[in-house]
Amino acid sequence: QVQLVESGGGLVQAGGSLSVSCAASGRTSSTKTMAWIRHAPGNERDIVAAIPWTDGNTYYADSVAGRFTIARYNAKKLVYLQMNNPKPEDTAVYYCAAAPATSWKGVTAIGSYTYWGQGTQVTVSS
Repeated sequence: QVQLVESGGGLVQAGGSLSVSCAASGRTSSTKTMAWIRHAPGNERDIVAAIPWTDGNTYYADSVAGRFTIARYNAKKLVYLQMNNPKPEDTAVYYCAAAPATSWKGVTAIGSYTYWGQGTQVTVSS
């Protein structure tokens, strides 16, 4: 099992900046890729960004590319999402998620991500 705990989030003005963090524990060695996935009411879950533990091939959704940055600190099993120039449409609950190698269906497949944190609310005011 893998446990994921998010921190950060909150209220930010459009055009500002905010970061969220995720601490992973447990059998993290079984996981291949970490991601931030958001869910806003009435919308489908949206994979915002993803990063493997072992290389720098990051993924970003078109809606956040150039504004958000995902990073990891392997020694501490931490994953971060830096949100610059957020927009009101970025308002959502942001989940940290982990994809085991055994369930890998691709970076953009929600089904790849077996382990999820409890989520943290990010609200962007206009």
